Amino acid sequence: MAPSNTPIRRGTSRRQLLVGGGAAGLGAVAALGIHQLVSTAEAVATQPELNGAGTVPFYGEHQAGITIAAPAHALFIGLNLLPDADKDSVRRMFKVLSGDAATLTQGRSALADSEPELATTPANLTVTFGVGSKAVELAGQQVPTWLKPLPKFSIDKLDEDLSGGDVFIQICSDDPVTLSHAARMLLKDARSFATIKWSHRGFRQAYGSHASGTTMRNLFGQVDGTSNPQPSDPNFDSLIWEPQGWLRGGTSVVVRKIQMNLDTWDELDRHGREQSVGRYLSNGAPLTSSPEAPEAEFDAPDFDATTAGGLKIIPEFSHVARSRSSDPGERILRRGYNYDDAATGSQISDAGLIFVSFQADVDRQYVPIQRRLDELDLLNQWTAPVGSAVFAILPGCQEGGFVGETLFAEDSTSGATP
Repeated sequence: MAPSNTPIRRGTSRRQLLVGGGAAGLGAVAALGIHQLVSTAEAVATQPELNGAGTVPFYGEHQAGITIAAPAHALFIGLNLLPDADKDSVRRMFKVLSGDAATLTQGRSALADSEPELATTPANLTVTFGVGSKAVELAGQQVPTWLKPLPKFSIDKLDEDLSGGDVFIQICSDDPVTLSHAARMLLKDARSFATIKWSHRGFRQAYGSHASGTTMRNLFGQVDGTSNPQPSDPNFDSLIWEPQGWLRGGTSVVVRKIQMNLDTWDELDRHGREQSVGRYLSNGAPLTSSPEAPEAEFDAPDFDATTAGGLKIIPEFSHVARSRSSDPGERILRRGYNYDDAATGSQISDAGLIFVSFQADVDRQYVPIQRRLDELDLLNQWTAPVGSAVFAILPGCQEGGFVGETLFAEDSTSGATP
């Protein structure tokens, strides 16, 4: 009797083993799946917020790309108008440029865009247009007295191929692929009317590297742009925007490509670097404040404070001391970018700063500051401007219009403030 039951027990045991093992396997798979789901959910929860869909309005009283927080990447382009350029051709160029800039900044493809997929991630793309004196003259308008090359400064080592120009385009985005595509579309628009004279590509810290509102650092390691006027300041509008004429709602821009000799800067000790700037490298605070408190960056420098030996704590030759002014109207809005070109020969680097500033009047606001820096600023030992240009930044426009319509308006007889 017992033998007749043995095969049944053996078969059942083997089957139970298989079924039991399968169930255990399914349980393990299920457990693994739940773990993966939890891990995926945690990863999604901790993933930085995507920035690619961010857009900045193109239309408005003022052009974008001036007062908003600067994106991580920028391209600055100077164009020369073709010899046969006239008022009508330049007007047509700005109509075409404005149309494509308006769509690209909103994440839509430009007209006849052969790579429309590259336009779908604007990442806070802005496009800003400006003009030199030739374009203003062709339009038949009054040229502002400040719309001319800057005075010659002793520190200048300017390359003509990196200076001047008739038309200016500034393109900024947090995504360098988006920026490159936008530049190509806009330059295709402009090639029937103008040629490229120069272009400067710049960068800041990548999006998400620092909290929003953090002041950028240049490649000397310095916090750069601490004392900028803010749109909330009572006198901001008078410092930045032109109040009348065809340029009403526009401004001016100074663009300077400044080489920074990082190889010799490396030879200077930390104390010497901070003395030349007048601020601590750690947090950007003036030397009369704390080098540890982050908020000390915005403390007002005490230029009268002295050491026990009677020496000025902030040296008179420092950059912060030379750039200060007792005139509240002598302020500019800085929006610079770093650059790092390919080094050659025995150089370790070919890098520097693309200095960009906006102000209502170049002669009244920028030139006096630069003259003081030219006379004594110790940083001049490690820097040299190699490119320089001044442009009038056109007012913004409303939907259905184009940037530059006030410049080319037939009934506009008054110019910008002379």
